[in-house]
Amino acid sequence: MPVMLKQWDVAPLIPSDVDNELHSYPAIIRQLLFNRGITSDEQASQFLDAKVPISIDTHKLRNISKAVNRIRKAINLHEKIIVYGDYDADGVTATALLVLALKKLDADVKEHIPNRLDEGYGLNLEALRTMHDDGVSLIITVDCGIRSFIEADYAQREGMDLIITDHHYPLEALPAAFAVINPKQLKDNYPEKELAGVGLAYKLAVALANSYRREPFDPNAFLDLVAIGTIADMVPLTGENRSLVRSGMEWIRKKQNQGLFSLINGSGLNPDRISATDIGYMVAPRLNAAGRLETALTAFNLLTTQDVYQAGRLAQELEVQNNKRQKIMQDIQEKAENLVFITNKDPLLLYAGDPGFNIGVVGLAASRLTEKYYRPSIIANIGESLTRASCRSIPEFHITQALDQCKDLLEHHGGHAAAAGFTVRNELLPALLEKMNEIAKDQLMDIDLQPKIRVEAEIPLSDLKPGLLKYLEQLQPTGMGNPAPIFMSRGLKVTRQKAIGTDGSHLKISVTDGKITYDAIAFRQGHWIAHLPPEIDLVYTFELNQFNGQVNLQLNVKDIRPST
Repeated sequence: MPVMLKQWDVAPLIPSDVDNELHSYPAIIRQLLFNRGITSDEQASQFLDAKVPISIDTHKLRNISKAVNRIRKAINLHEKIIVYGDYDADGVTATALLVLALKKLDADVKEHIPNRLDEGYGLNLEALRTMHDDGVSLIITVDCGIRSFIEADYAQREGMDLIITDHHYPLEALPAAFAVINPKQLKDNYPEKELAGVGLAYKLAVALANSYRREPFDPNAFLDLVAIGTIADMVPLTGENRSLVRSGMEWIRKKQNQGLFSLINGSGLNPDRISATDIGYMVAPRLNAAGRLETALTAFNLLTTQDVYQAGRLAQELEVQNNKRQKIMQDIQEKAENLVFITNKDPLLLYAGDPGFNIGVVGLAASRLTEKYYRPSIIANIGESLTRASCRSIPEFHITQALDQCKDLLEHHGGHAAAAGFTVRNELLPALLEKMNEIAKDQLMDIDLQPKIRVEAEIPLSDLKPGLLKYLEQLQPTGMGNPAPIFMSRGLKVTRQKAIGTDGSHLKISVTDGKITYDAIAFRQGHWIAHLPPEIDLVYTFELNQFNGQVNLQLNVKDIRPST
């Protein structure tokens, strides 16, 4: 199956009436605002300021007051509390946030982050039994638990109260917990439905702090963790998420979290100039690396320490693990590609399973396959009796809803529209794959599956002035739902080209339109080095490249075409 060629969709030009309404902004910014559905000066001001909407009230979250009262009771009676998290960056930041907040209240609290390889995702019966034996009476989940029915029943039988905070899609029925906090559940009136797990943990911390006559701590001081986890989990950076991340970026620049400061410095980034893109591509993978290969406690300990020497040591451990993770992912991706196309040269759903696939890295390999071939992908570790898999998908195929249709075959499953995971007994795996392929065929057969790049504006290269970055900065934070603006420029001459990276998989070039010359980086496009034409069209983002103390302007290339 060939690598999918991308379709360039250029946004329509801004209408004259909207252009006049937004006249106080530069022309290119007016176009970018219009592309985001903003047509008035008032809307533009609200968007660019990224203020939390007035309609946001923490107490609109269903059951949050009930949860706060139970937590305060546990603190007053010196009960043992466990914050039960997830091993990804969202779960780890959420766990760190809530543990730190509860310690501010002198709670007897400890964390539990399951080992991905031994315990798997979500609540685990063996872990709950251990907690019960240790006298734990209150468990608070973050970023997990919404589908843990058996585990919730066990906690209830044994007299342990369970508070679930989870942002994943619930089923119609909910676990038998003391309180469930999830804006996606029925009858929940909270207006922002797309908070990350760390966003919900922050909301619980806010509600706790506000419940005291004099706030015992400032929950906003945890917004740096909220920004990291929200960006890492790829929830839409719109609405309240955008406000939380914008504020969180300011807290990151204050350098109050020693562990986070060490991690950012170790990534070659400058905390004073860090962007949401930097967090997504440089910081989050290092936090995720711990839970993918060993235990996420390394990342948790990093985010909760204020000891400069321990922070430096833990940041270095994460760097080593991240390098190891990159090598494992590359090996899995190569083997998975060979397995996928053995029996079907043009499948609608990509699947590869192998006993040797590292369960902590299969999700990344699935992401690469989906990106490369524009198909939903399932990459699985086949164990002795169970197969555990990670899935990634495309906008045309809601992967979690597809798995919901197969729930009678599954031990566990859950996730989002674009990413999910599941566990299935080996003897049921063939039936599951057959049904998933049928669902994919039903939904995708008549669709022209071609990845699209949304180009916000076609501009001459010489229009890229340093001053433009000041206005682009106002669009931050960018990410899912509010992407970094992609521009297109035609007829550029290539003055220099070089394959870079340990395996030559990336392309470094210099391009000019005869008036100005820019360096450009094209990640995972090193294959162009053998046949790059002298004149090309580019789609790209315009950015500051900062690494190891050096800062320069560059194009981050999303796609290349020969000029016609």
